[in-house]
Amino acid sequence: MNQQLSDRINNLPTSATLAMAAKTRELREQGKDIIGLSLGEPDFNTPDFVKDAAIQAINDNYNSYTPVDGYVELKDAIIHKFKRDNNLTYDRSQIVVSTGAKQSIANVAMVLLNKGDECILPAPYWVSYSAIVELAEGVPVEVRAGVEQNFKITAEQLRAAITPKTKMILYSSPNNPSGSVFSKEELEAFAAVLKDYPDIIVVSDEIYEHINYGSGHASMAAVKGMYDRTVTINGVSKAFAMTGWRVGYIGAPAWIARACNKMQGQITSGTNCIAQRACITALEAPVSKIQYMIDAFTERRKLILDLLNQMDGFITDEPEGAFYVFPDVSAFFGREIKGHKIYNAEDFSLFLLEEALVATVSGESFGAPNCIRISYAASKEQIAEAMQRIHLALS
Repeated sequence: MNQQLSDRINNLPTSATLAMAAKTRELREQGKDIIGLSLGEPDFNTPDFVKDAAIQAINDNYNSYTPVDGYVELKDAIIHKFKRDNNLTYDRSQIVVSTGAKQSIANVAMVLLNKGDECILPAPYWVSYSAIVELAEGVPVEVRAGVEQNFKITAEQLRAAITPKTKMILYSSPNNPSGSVFSKEELEAFAAVLKDYPDIIVVSDEIYEHINYGSGHASMAAVKGMYDRTVTINGVSKAFAMTGWRVGYIGAPAWIARACNKMQGQITSGTNCIAQRACITALEAPVSKIQYMIDAFTERRKLILDLLNQMDGFITDEPEGAFYVFPDVSAFFGREIKGHKIYNAEDFSLFLLEEALVATVSGESFGAPNCIRISYAASKEQIAEAMQRIHLALS
């Protein structure tokens, strides 16, 4: 039998974050005491009031196929959330619920991009963005901003990247991996550029919206002139510690939402019924119900930055959202440490895993080859121990 796979899958990169998670599991199975700071997953349990809603849904015999684009009641909860938190007004025809925000992003890319269409990715960007664009036969175009710019591109950089083939812009704010947050003024500057290019669609990934440390959240769709050309991606994974529940959603122009519904109908159909019922309760709850998590992340952010900044070679900025720090580690490149030759961030990340027993992720797959991503979605004790291990490994 000829076991020849498609070019599509052969050319598809493995997710860097999932690859590091697999490597971490492998070492743990060998008895190694690995501190995992690689995955983007809150270490909290899902709130009890959300779990209670799921249990009630089971007892109420929710067990059948769901509508492809989501229960009407969940759509209404999403509409309420958009109005309450983002001052955005949508109707049911503009909402599509998916199996995680990743599927939401993939749906949008698949329905908008033709072969050769360009998608601008302000870098650093989430690892799956470029792969999703390439699966849709589009061309990812990186526009890089380093730590000296707080990892945020400028309106001038955006304008310079636009070509006649540009069809889409895809970014996250708060950003994964850097934690940077685009202000309303910065989004307005982007909108001023895009005014000259009315056919470009903006996809705004706002999954970390509520994990914000005081800078405030701004949605591109709320900027004047951008509502009819913006797709807003969100979900419950990060803010409600519901990563495994797999529920994401979009608010979009109706013509895009219809296309995503059609695409999803041939791939997965509707999202899990129990998870959807639980999400109704989550989204209807006031944001204050999850403030305890944000308060904990705030303390952890200060701790990890204080400890990193005590070590030579790490260049950091202060993230305004999410739960990552993204230090520039290029000062270590070209060095040999304890027999490990460090040529790039991938080498440095592997060195930390093997010598310090701390799992991080290289910035290469995020479009930032000088950096590594460190998650502080871990206890303060784990963070302190991890930083001590890194310090000893580098000493």
